[in-house]
Amino acid sequence: MRILIVGGGGREHAIIKKLRENKDVTEIFALPGNGGIAKDAKCVTIGATDIEAVVKFAVDNQIDYAVVAPDDPLVLGCVDALEEKGIPCFGPKKNAAIIEGSKVFSKNLMKKYGIPTAEYEVFNDIDKALAYLDSAPIPTVIKADGLALGKGVIIANTIEEAKKAVTEIMQDKKFGKSGDQIVIEEFLTGPEVSVLSFTDGETIVPMVSSMDHKRALDNDMGLNTGGMGTVAPNPYYTKEIADECMQKIFLPTIDAMNKEGRTFKGCLYFGLMLTEKGPKVIEYNCRFGDPETQVVLPLLESDLLTVMQATTNGTLKETEVKFSSKNACCVVVASKGYPVSYEKGYEITISPEIENNVYVAGAVQKDRKLLTSGGRVLGVTAVEEDLETAIKSAYEKVDKVHFDNAFYRHDIGKRALEAKGEN
Repeated sequence: MRILIVGGGGREHAIIKKLRENKDVTEIFALPGNGGIAKDAKCVTIGATDIEAVVKFAVDNQIDYAVVAPDDPLVLGCVDALEEKGIPCFGPKKNAAIIEGSKVFSKNLMKKYGIPTAEYEVFNDIDKALAYLDSAPIPTVIKADGLALGKGVIIANTIEEAKKAVTEIMQDKKFGKSGDQIVIEEFLTGPEVSVLSFTDGETIVPMVSSMDHKRALDNDMGLNTGGMGTVAPNPYYTKEIADECMQKIFLPTIDAMNKEGRTFKGCLYFGLMLTEKGPKVIEYNCRFGDPETQVVLPLLESDLLTVMQATTNGTLKETEVKFSSKNACCVVVASKGYPVSYEKGYEITISPEIENNVYVAGAVQKDRKLLTSGGRVLGVTAVEEDLETAIKSAYEKVDKVHFDNAFYRHDIGKRALEAKGEN
């Protein structure tokens, strides 16, 4: 089989490595991929959002199955365009990807169908939004409606911060048209949990839960990032909570999307907050999370391609989806200055014995050398019987990666160990 992966980050590298385990897979193409992915797939310099070029490539190269991984091409309708040409895909169609593409849509969906989430108000008028903040509870959360590279959510601890965020989003257009509408919502507290799930629009199969670490620096200090590391499973996510989420959140969401005529197939990501009043949805994503994928997929014991095809074909109910009971830890190694500004072009060296544990996110090949080209450069993952050993092993592997100007957090998994009473 000839497989096409749309995207080019660490998440896509993790998907590619897992798909390569299937003996029927003869070739994998990554559009655009990156310098590190080039070791595991044929990279083609076509942008993930150039839908017309992606479709042409898929047709010309007789692709048997496509995986559309990032949010942007999904929201733009990449799956629709490929399927129109007879190419089966993993991922939701445009009308279902709106669950991430519009926070206003997703909040209104939850309100309409009684799915637990934070209280909120929607605004498309800046003056009304600013006036509302004078009496809003603080802290509060300001969200741009559309996609904003994961940076469109601001937690404001004062009214001044909140008004500044609203002005930057709605007036200064910090996130472009994504800020034409905003959501101002209640600030929730409690442990956060990420739960990715496979779904064919009828059956939903949650994957292993995970705990992300968003802040750039140790002890959850510094700016928010796309994620500096993650562990799985998340110790806060007990069987009882998982059962409650299935009945009150997961199944109702799939049912709601069907009732809206927006059947969701692919990977539906639930960002949850375990509050004193029970689990609530912080956000939906219409695809695999990054770097959650880098700890979840290494724990998948079933064949990934078989499971993906089952979501496409509507046969997930009859398909075994089995995960290991082991623990995984991923440490992201980034360029100093991320997530604001950073220098590029430093040579990356990776010890051969850990190459299978490394997922490259931001690198290019030049003169047979692998050079840094992004903020988050790579993730290093370890899988072990227990969490403490997985964390220790991940950091030992990080020591076998080198590039100038590198930095990483030294406390990935610390909170999880404390929750388990192991630290």
